[in-house]
Amino acid sequence: MRFGATILDAAGHRLTADEKALFRDAKPFGFILFARNIDTPDQVRALCDDFREAAGHYAPITIDQEGGRVQRLRAPNWREWLPPMEFVRAAGKQADEAMYLRFRLIAHELYALGIDSNCAPMVDVPGPDTHEFLYNRCYGLNAQQVALMGQAANDGMLAGGVLPVIKHIPGHGRATADSHFELPHVSASRDDLDRVDFAPFKALRDTPMGMTAHLVYDAIDPRPATLSARMMQVIREDIGFDNLIMTDDISMKALTGSLGDLSRDAIAAGCDVILHCNGTLSERAEVAEAAGEMTDAAQRRALRALSYRQTPDDIDINALDAQLKALVGEDVHG
Repeated sequence: MRFGATILDAAGHRLTADEKALFRDAKPFGFILFARNIDTPDQVRALCDDFREAAGHYAPITIDQEGGRVQRLRAPNWREWLPPMEFVRAAGKQADEAMYLRFRLIAHELYALGIDSNCAPMVDVPGPDTHEFLYNRCYGLNAQQVALMGQAANDGMLAGGVLPVIKHIPGHGRATADSHFELPHVSASRDDLDRVDFAPFKALRDTPMGMTAHLVYDAIDPRPATLSARMMQVIREDIGFDNLIMTDDISMKALTGSLGDLSRDAIAAGCDVILHCNGTLSERAEVAEAAGEMTDAAQRRALRALSYRQTPDDIDINALDAQLKALVGEDVHG
């Protein structure tokens, strides 16, 4: 089947009749979960089944389970996590091993619920002025360390049957504003961007999926990266990322215009899939109509992303948890 070029969400713990009807018509490529969709393990599994039945295919279901402030699954049913920056510091020289274990454990919890994707790793490289909404979500202080941690996270998730989504491509670390509320501008030179910001994404260019950054790189294009054909060319050709690209949430305040126009512009720029979150049913319908079906190239990338799915390796979760605590400390789960 040809997928709809969208990743959509739901309002609550189970799908309404209207949501089911929309998803049957739109056939979204995938879905995303938020805290409002999470109650018990059985409820989450049932919701995942609802999504896939309505879409008419075994749609990837993703979530933001970074750890720290950004995690949708929380105690008492699921592990809590230190923020990534604190976690990496606590692990010290063994941070890459610890990061693998962290995301292997996260993948175990996700996969058991029917969630087979995670919007991580976040390999933005922070600077001295990085906005606080992003800083402690970062994996280190330089491009090499961030790429190493990101690869460990990827390996842990893939081993656990979960598809990673690298973000925010091609790099959000220099942003001094929160793109949820306003459009950041980055004034760094192209040489500096290539050397620092873009480097982890180039190193991890084989990640199954990527999520765009809603910010302007003044040295390259005055349009936000999500809506910029020039920036998409940089991502595809210079960084070498030719797997599936989804937008960051198209309804974030960094972008201005109607949801339909923004969706069409992002597809025209070269994004494969529109991610839309936290909207009304009519807004989701507007995005689905504007995005339409995937292009031939997007469909190929979508099928390639799905080909990374694998059955989780057979592991002793309690032993892995003990191993991680030995590396990072007993307070590893925050």
